[in-house]
Amino acid sequence: MAVVKLSSGYNIGVEKGCCTLVSPAPAPASHMTPVRQDPKLPELSIISTGGTIASRIDYRTGAVTSQFDADDILTAIPALAEIGRYRTKVLYTILSENMTPAIWQELARAIHDEIKHGVTGVIVTHGTDTMAYSAAAVSFMLDTPVPVVFVGSQRSADRPSSDNAMNGVCAALAAKSNLGEVAIVMHGTTNDDYCAIHRGTRVRKMHTSRRDAFQSIGIPPVGTIDYATRTVTLSDEVVKRGTHKLALHDKLEPHCALIQFYPGMAPELLAAYEGYKGLVLAGTGLGHVSTALIPGIRKLIAGGTQVVMTSQCMHGRVCDRVYDTGRDLLNAGVIEGGDMLPEVALVKQMWVLGNEKDPEKAAAMMATDLKGEYMRRSGHGL
Repeated sequence: MAVVKLSSGYNIGVEKGCCTLVSPAPAPASHMTPVRQDPKLPELSIISTGGTIASRIDYRTGAVTSQFDADDILTAIPALAEIGRYRTKVLYTILSENMTPAIWQELARAIHDEIKHGVTGVIVTHGTDTMAYSAAAVSFMLDTPVPVVFVGSQRSADRPSSDNAMNGVCAALAAKSNLGEVAIVMHGTTNDDYCAIHRGTRVRKMHTSRRDAFQSIGIPPVGTIDYATRTVTLSDEVVKRGTHKLALHDKLEPHCALIQFYPGMAPELLAAYEGYKGLVLAGTGLGHVSTALIPGIRKLIAGGTQVVMTSQCMHGRVCDRVYDTGRDLLNAGVIEGGDMLPEVALVKQMWVLGNEKDPEKAAAMMATDLKGEYMRRSGHGL
């Protein structure tokens, strides 16, 4: 059985002898010579944190493991050399479930240093499972005048249907574009036709394995990249290159948590969060939890914990003024989270409480749009 890669990026198996091999398969990346970089091209930075885009099969265990550093990515995706020249930095070599707020801080500092060096844009390779958290965290910690592009892949480089090459090329094109904010660049469809540019505070991984797993929530993608023509198209709403001056605000309050309400949730569970600085609730519908939880929430707030209500729904916004439960939550001191995604609200809360100690000012910041995470009005049908 032979494997033939289709133009869509997927592959089919065919019986041996039914076709002729026109050219030999490329050698494994580890056997390739380093890619020569053109000094005339714009300088980009690749910061590697690991993940599937920087992974391959460990034949000892049969599992995917992070083994490639940023230089290996250049070798594995030689088309990157046609787009720019690259500084490379290996910050971590981990799978993204092992990310922590402390690593987010290191990452923000590393990106800041690369921009300060004068690069045209920064590419961050990252595992897909928690990439949206990291992109949101960097969005709050860093004011950037240049593109900061997070990119990953759903399938490792040694799989015939891998999306790593196309995602990498599209990320590099976005990193030299007129973009001026933190974004995630991944496949826009299951085919190898275009990548979508998602704002770092409005994106979620929506599928475990599809190549177009990442979707913008509540807004359209802020741009697209046509893979065939190498063309970047940005929306009118995108933050443009040079809009902000470089600034780093890397303080985070790690003692914050995110919990999802479910029917029958025991009120005693809230006691585990006593002493926390912040708590984000993912409530039902317009932002509700059971009446039985409200005394415990009131106790947390009285003890100094900031409590923010978000919704488990993908679209729409929290409004705790419609039903009695919502009004009771507001009276207890809960802050409405608008249409913020719960995980983005958590990261924002860490940043707000790390930088503002006054409770009233911190509450006002949570209800204010800082990096495109909080929309004043939901779009039609959203």
